[in-house]
Amino acid sequence: MTDRKTQLAANLAKVEERITAACVAAGRKREEVTLIVVTKTYPASDVRILSELGVRHVAENRDQDAAPKAAACTDLPLKWHFVGQLQTNKVRSVVGYADVVQSVDRSKLVTALSKEAVRAGREVGCLIQVALDAAESGRGERGGVAPYGIEELADLIAEAPGLRLDGLMTVAPLTGEYAGREQAAFERLMDLSTDLRRAHPAATMVSAGMSADLEQAVAAGATHVRVGTAVLGVRPRLG
Repeated sequence: MTDRKTQLAANLAKVEERITAACVAAGRKREEVTLIVVTKTYPASDVRILSELGVRHVAENRDQDAAPKAAACTDLPLKWHFVGQLQTNKVRSVVGYADVVQSVDRSKLVTALSKEAVRAGREVGCLIQVALDAAESGRGERGGVAPYGIEELADLIAEAPGLRLDGLMTVAPLTGEYAGREQAAFERLMDLSTDLRRAHPAATMVSAGMSADLEQAVAAGATHVRVGTAVLGVRPRLG
């Protein structure tokens, strides 16, 4: 093994232990939780190593980094998730490689994604990003729609050609009533997921939790956790 592969294998094993322990503590089966490795700022060579180590889900948050990386890894059995705030002028590119867009938070984006998915002949999974720190504007600091906006957006996605409503996503908020209360935030997301599934039973995916708070997400019932630093190491500074 190369040094990098050895390092990534060791890090993955530690994350796997954490997820397994969190599942045991929550009385859940390990297979109920899917690990998504967030590969942003890291090269395609790391993605290739992760694939060799059995990772099947990777995530990116910037199209300018993700598009060439995905193009370099088309031979790998990977599912690509886009998790960053997405501008409509990047939608065509993102639809070219993303299997799931986890950051859908406005109707204009739904329209753009639908148009490009149809044009590309693809079905793109969509998660509604929920902002639990949403101000009066109905938007969160890091994107997302306020809880009261979920129903309308869900109906739009469900009816849009080329799109599939998969569920909800959130990032633990840094401000507002849930700041520093990650598990409470994730439990709130689960309640919102229960509400969503009454109208859209197939929208079962709940993406929550990252390197620092994956245990709280698993305890709350998340189906997917997005882990970057704990697998790949501390990120190099951009710029």
